[in-house]
Amino acid sequence: MRVLRTGRAELSSLGPVTTIRQLAAATPTSRVRYIDALRALAITAVVTGHWLMIAVEHDARGRLTGISALGELSWSHPLTWLFQVMPVFFLVGGYANAASFTAHLRDGGDVAGWLLGRSSRLIRPTTAFLAVLAAAALVARLAGADPDQIATAAWLASLPLWFLVAYLAIIALTPVTYRLHRRYGLAVPPLLLVPVAVADLLRLHHQDDAWAYGNYLLFWLAVHQVGFAWRDGKLPTRPGFALGLLGTGLAGLVLLTGPGPYPVSMVTVPGAPIQNSAPPSLALALLACAQLGLVLLLREPAERWLRRPRPWRLVVAVNAVIMTVFLWHMSAAVLAALGLDAVGLLPTPELGSGAWLLARLPWLAALAGTLAVLVVGFGRIEARLGPASGPGNAPVLPAVTIGYAAVLAGLFWQAAAGRVDHGPFALPTGALLVYFGGAAVLWLARGVRTGRPAAATTAPR
Repeated sequence: MRVLRTGRAELSSLGPVTTIRQLAAATPTSRVRYIDALRALAITAVVTGHWLMIAVEHDARGRLTGISALGELSWSHPLTWLFQVMPVFFLVGGYANAASFTAHLRDGGDVAGWLLGRSSRLIRPTTAFLAVLAAAALVARLAGADPDQIATAAWLASLPLWFLVAYLAIIALTPVTYRLHRRYGLAVPPLLLVPVAVADLLRLHHQDDAWAYGNYLLFWLAVHQVGFAWRDGKLPTRPGFALGLLGTGLAGLVLLTGPGPYPVSMVTVPGAPIQNSAPPSLALALLACAQLGLVLLLREPAERWLRRPRPWRLVVAVNAVIMTVFLWHMSAAVLAALGLDAVGLLPTPELGSGAWLLARLPWLAALAGTLAVLVVGFGRIEARLGPASGPGNAPVLPAVTIGYAAVLAGLFWQAAAGRVDHGPFALPTGALLVYFGGAAVLWLARGVRTGRPAAATTAPR
């Protein structure tokens, strides 16, 4: 069994680990379990937040449609401070990527091998997701479904792709950004935030988010760099520093969203002239600051709690299928709404009413049940890991570069395509071809690099 790395730990020579219980029991004592727990918590919060803000209703023609409740319920905007936890995910990503990259190089690996190995866990489930989504759209169209409704359903289901564009780009840049971190340390995140601040001033002046599109990359790179510093021990972790981050972040956030010019909501609100997350703003940077302080404060008690078998098994279980959960959670919402509507059980009370609020609980239960079925069906794709990308002999960096570029271009094209009918597959056909071409190049490069077929073998992450 090949060596498996997450955080600072190595799981090697464990034999055939086949269950979550066995994998949890085999965890080395040196493993930083808190990182895995934060990753699982972040994705769970994102999924729950998305589900809570979906409002399903019927339009004037009696067709099922979905809107964001945030556009109508301004009182709910402060609650987004609890559910906007993508900064935590990118922070943890920086920690994990630093650990993985340095360990790979220490063992004689190179950049191409690391990129191939790191992309596998993300691209394999994403490829399956897009293939199923495109095939389902085609079947629905051939069955006579309304093309506009197919397009809407596909658009909702594919919303998670925005995150993947940023995260895969950051992984591709890690060999460069980690070198910058090693040389300049914690000076890098503030420098990355300078153009973010300039772009924010321009978009506030012009009331146009287009001025800040570069923040999609620069902002998340800054958070990712802080994760590098945490992993390398360059980030102060004493309680006083953590409390300072928490207090400063919250105080600044209140000022920027109260008397200041930024909206209260930390996620996208339909129709708002300025958004805090799309693209990321300085207000979101202050939320990230507060979240970092809270994360550092809770680390020691959380690590002690995660030494217990049951909490740790739950964390291991979520992380085993975390990409599957994220990719399919909006599809679960679409499928659950269609299914409930078909049998006459879909609750559609007035948005914001007491009945609507009470209906959130059975709504969440229905979506969770639907997602569980999808995870059972597709989770095994994520759990299958390809052969290790060790030192190798084949020079595949050009192919890896081309593959990454095509995958990113295809995902960006799809994510930016909008809520319109794009043809037989609902998503842009050209974007699908570019993405699948890039994924195929990476799959072939992985096989060439290892000297073995690029088929997968079953193993825990």
